[in-house]
Amino acid sequence: MTQAVVNIGIVGCGRISGHHCRSVIAADACSLVAVADLEIERAEAYRGEFGVAAYADYRRMLDEHPEIDTVVVATPSGMHFEHAMELIVEYRKNVIVEKPAFMRPSQVVDIYRTAADHGVQVFAIFQNRHNLAVQRVRAGIASGKLGSVRAASVRVRWCRPQRYYDMAPWRGTFSMDGGCLTNQGIHHVDLLRNLGGEVARVCSVHRTLGAEIEVEDLATAVFEFESGALGTLEVTTAARPVDYEASVSLVCENGLAQIGGIAVNELQVYSPDPGACEVDTEDFSGNVYGKGHGMAYEEIVASLTGTTAYPITASDVEATIRLLNAFYVSAETGRWVDVERAGDSDRLGEIDDTLADLYRTPRVA
Repeated sequence: MTQAVVNIGIVGCGRISGHHCRSVIAADACSLVAVADLEIERAEAYRGEFGVAAYADYRRMLDEHPEIDTVVVATPSGMHFEHAMELIVEYRKNVIVEKPAFMRPSQVVDIYRTAADHGVQVFAIFQNRHNLAVQRVRAGIASGKLGSVRAASVRVRWCRPQRYYDMAPWRGTFSMDGGCLTNQGIHHVDLLRNLGGEVARVCSVHRTLGAEIEVEDLATAVFEFESGALGTLEVTTAARPVDYEASVSLVCENGLAQIGGIAVNELQVYSPDPGACEVDTEDFSGNVYGKGHGMAYEEIVASLTGTTAYPITASDVEATIRLLNAFYVSAETGRWVDVERAGDSDRLGEIDDTLADLYRTPRVA
């Protein structure tokens, strides 16, 4: 086995953290050292499963394991910025940040600038970019087989009943979670620009129809790419009684491509080469996160060892979070919004210290 050159700790032991644990253990040159969660029982469950140290206080974890050089931030979305900033400034650790990375574009700018000043790196996870179906469509556009994009459509029709939001105080809040667009739709928003190019302007309307929450559970939008292509978006968690669809489709000058499945893992239509649909469709049953995390860890090791730069750059992350916020700014103002000038949403990621205190680790005097 390859000797570990990246030693990893995890802060936050929710569902996605288990997938990170398995991805780290499977990766060459990575070692999972310890995990931490305010609810120590959750951390101890991972200790039992993966044989690593478990802590309720991540600061104690870092003090007792100075060999940890990289920390996964898998806390509630609204805590990513605060936790990542502390890990960078006070501990000089590299940070791996789960989706949606950060809530506001201004936070992205601050984090990457601070990381550069402190000589560490930030790795945002958008694992679905690694899916075979996504890679096929991206290559088809780049090579001219599909040609340039003329129209794009996102449809996410999922079911999240009230009991889902009642599972934890952070769910369904603007400060900590965001609505269906931020939590469930973020990968599709990212793929819009990753496949179709940068979006110039958006017009979006949001509603809350299926649950008693402060955020949207239905977001609709029309938008225009910088290329002049047009698109539509429909993301909802108000579908009942089950999840129905999650897809990105592109009408291109030479054909049509549509990616669907539980995690944009199925190439459902690829008119230039219909046989590609079977070849580039992956079975993600039993693993809704797919295989992209493992590939991301390979890229992280390559970046930390100076072999190859991590492909998801600061400007890339900023562009995705800026587009995400533009949809909210449009819904807040009731008008078309220029994505480049949209800035931060008034509501998404707004600090709520009362709520944040539930997820802050008290400092020991």
